[in-house]
Amino acid sequence: QVQLVESGGGLVEAGGSLKLSCAASGRTFSDYTMGWFRQAPGKEREFVASIAWSGSNTFYADSVKGRFTISRDNAKNTVWLQIDSLKPEDTAVYYCAASPRGGPARGVITARTYSYWGQGTQVTVSS
Repeated sequence: QVQLVESGGGLVEAGGSLKLSCAASGRTFSDYTMGWFRQAPGKEREFVASIAWSGSNTFYADSVKGRFTISRDNAKNTVWLQIDSLKPEDTAVYYCAASPRGGPARGVITARTYSYWGQGTQVTVSS
């Protein structure tokens, strides 16, 4: 089992920034590809970003590329999502997830490949 706890969400104005954190506990953190997803009201959960176990390989959804940065520190069992240039359409609950699937981050982008999920943190962007 892997337990994931997100934090760092909040209410920000458009153009602002947030840094989301996800603290993991349980099994060896470095065994897992980590990902961030988000779900807006009335919409399906969508992939945002993923990062391979080493931290050197990342992949982003086109909608966030250039504005979001995923990173991890295996010694701290933590993955982060830096969100810059926030837009109202970024408003959603953001979820951290862990996948036992290895390989490049671009291969771990669907929700069904992730085995463990956090409870989510709300990000609200005002216009």
